[in-house]
Amino acid sequence: MKLGELKPAVEKKTRTRVGRGIGSGLGKTSGRGHKGQKARSGGGVRRGFEGGQTPLYRRLPKRGFTNIHAKKYTEVTLTMLNTSKSEEVTAESLVNEGIIDKINNGIVVIGTGSLEKKLTVKAKRFTKSAAEKIQSVGGKIEVI
Repeated sequence: MKLGELKPAVEKKTRTRVGRGIGSGLGKTSGRGHKGQKARSGGGVRRGFEGGQTPLYRRLPKRGFTNIHAKKYTEVTLTMLNTSKSEEVTAESLVNEGIIDKINNGIVVIGTGSLEKKLTVKAKRFTKSAAEKIQSVGGKIEVI
């Protein structure tokens, strides 16, 4: 192997250089044709533009609304609680351990999976199945 014989693992395709003379095949108009909106610099139409016809997103009726007062809870499953190292589980301890990213308006514990250890869990809300599973193992639930 010589230094001059080295090649990249994947062959790199060279960028097409336009506007470099008539002999290149992409000189003069640089593959854009003659005149018109798409031939201009910065030319072209925006996404959803239908040539002046009212676009689909404006023809369809509006539906529903967004509740600006809705509370966003972070969902925590029992399987996620199994990975926790502390015996008293709070929203802050879950963030510190990297189990959840954000607390938002609080955490809600969901009964997905099974719990294998005795824990004291403090959260805003619990589903019925989650509360039953935590208490059946001998743990405690506290609604904050």
